[in-house]
Amino acid sequence: MQKSPESKNIIAFQGEPGAYSNLACRTVFPDMTALPCHSFEDVFAAVEEGCARYAMIPIENSVAGRVAAIHHLIPHSSLHIIGEHFQRINHHLLAIPEASMDSLKVVRSHEQALGQCRKNLLGWGLEPDVYSDTAGAAKLVSELRDPAIGAIASSLAGEIYGLQSLKKDIEDADHNTTRFVIFARDPLADLPNTGTTVTSFIFQVRNVPAALYKVMGGFATNGVNMTKLESYQLNGAFVATLFYADIEGHPDDAGVKHAFEELAFFTHEFRILGSYPAAQYRLDRK
Repeated sequence: MQKSPESKNIIAFQGEPGAYSNLACRTVFPDMTALPCHSFEDVFAAVEEGCARYAMIPIENSVAGRVAAIHHLIPHSSLHIIGEHFQRINHHLLAIPEASMDSLKVVRSHEQALGQCRKNLLGWGLEPDVYSDTAGAAKLVSELRDPAIGAIASSLAGEIYGLQSLKKDIEDADHNTTRFVIFARDPLADLPNTGTTVTSFIFQVRNVPAALYKVMGGFATNGVNMTKLESYQLNGAFVATLFYADIEGHPDDAGVKHAFEELAFFTHEFRILGSYPAAQYRLDRK
């Protein structure tokens, strides 16, 4: 990737054009150019090297849970979280214009998308076929030109690859939503004085009795609401656990500051990933 003057207007995402990450980019930054990348590592690198201004990264889904690969990449990245976005996932059953529900036999897509539409696929008697990603499956269907093969992907993928939507909103759960976080090289400088602030951070507790309990107690006694806590093993070691957490509040808030002081005492590693305004979606569901 080469840095260019236009990089300030570029947002990077993982996947083929038409991926749900691409749709999230369009929704949040409609005037920016979306840059598709092969891997999440490439997305981070695009921002770190100045080839893109932002990165749109999926971090968790209301049906499938966390995106594990991201949690393993975050500790090695120098980027900062500057925002969040909740994208409703509306799956479409896509096929070439000549196809119909009667001609369709096989449906390709990412394994999570197939799983999220399992009941409908069974009801229609369609055979699921796992593919690397949703938009890539749509692209393949457009190239094969076979009326027996369809794909599950976004409406944007159908638009890009010239496919028709035989069925829309075919996901089994009507709450299917992905939370994205937006990364940048620099932390957010100016936060609004009003509204809820979310702060994300990672930490590794010391290997002493009740360390995690005491860390959690520090947030509770200081009146800080922790909205997310994820744990995962470090380098395959069962005694070394790294945690990712989200709280409501800013590091300069008195309660958060005291909680972080207690946190630092019981941890080997502690790093704030970013403070940013809470998305309206989050506030509407409190």
